[in-house]
Amino acid sequence: MSLRQIAFYGKGGIGKSTTSQNTLAALSDLGQRILIVGCDPKADSTRLMLHAKCQDTILSLAAEAGSVEDLELEDVMKIGYKNIRCVESGGPEPGVGCAGRGVITSINFLEENGAYEDIDYVSYDVLGDVVCGGFAMPIRENKAQEIYIVMSGEMMAMYAANNISKGILKYAMSGGVRLGGLVCNERQTDKELELAESLAGKLGTKLIHFVPRDNIVQHAELRRMTVIEYAPESKQAQEYRDLAQKIHNNAGKGIIPTPITMDELEDMLMEHGILATVDETQVGKSAAELAVG
Repeated sequence: MSLRQIAFYGKGGIGKSTTSQNTLAALSDLGQRILIVGCDPKADSTRLMLHAKCQDTILSLAAEAGSVEDLELEDVMKIGYKNIRCVESGGPEPGVGCAGRGVITSINFLEENGAYEDIDYVSYDVLGDVVCGGFAMPIRENKAQEIYIVMSGEMMAMYAANNISKGILKYAMSGGVRLGGLVCNERQTDKELELAESLAGKLGTKLIHFVPRDNIVQHAELRRMTVIEYAPESKQAQEYRDLAQKIHNNAGKGIIPTPITMDELEDMLMEHGILATVDETQVGKSAAELAVG
């Protein structure tokens, strides 16, 4: 099997890292050899695998050592659940420098030091959106070839999913990046499944899986574990196994997305009766204005 380079993108706070780690744990149970490259400055993309608060990042270790050239692969890579290899790129202090630079530095370091050898999947867990060129790097440089967008039925999560699709479209022509599909992480909002399926249809893709909300996820997280490890016989663990199997079967089936406009997104919400109860002064606002209230 050739190396599959996938990435999980999505709006911050949507449960992207939790969803990705549970899915990757389930993929590991299928016998797949996996490397996780955390591309979020919070460095929380691997903690459930390692049962740790946060892994030391490549950028922080490079700062201590003097430069990234002074590091060895074993300095930055930890081994977690089912031998999953874990790396965090890290980022600068808040308000200082470009967080995306950590992504670029990390991927280059890992490639040069053989981190991608003898694995079946490398998974990039990428912050929120693609407005920053650094965070778009896995797409732009043709590193991540299959993008899975984690979203919910909330307006701003769908806005982010559409925006990420615009980034994929921009680089799809010059590289091999494709949208693998949407993953809806349920927030129990109105008509959430219908909205997720509708957005997937407008983007020209499919809803890979609808992950139901279950408090067992929080129980596992408090113990710094995936549900796959914490409660392997639970219904929620089976949901993640189903998602993992669908991704595993999705090789080569990605598409070039067809993003929609903000007006079209609002129209879609109106069609489902979601915006009908919203203050009318809010409906005409841009996504940026809505984001800041």
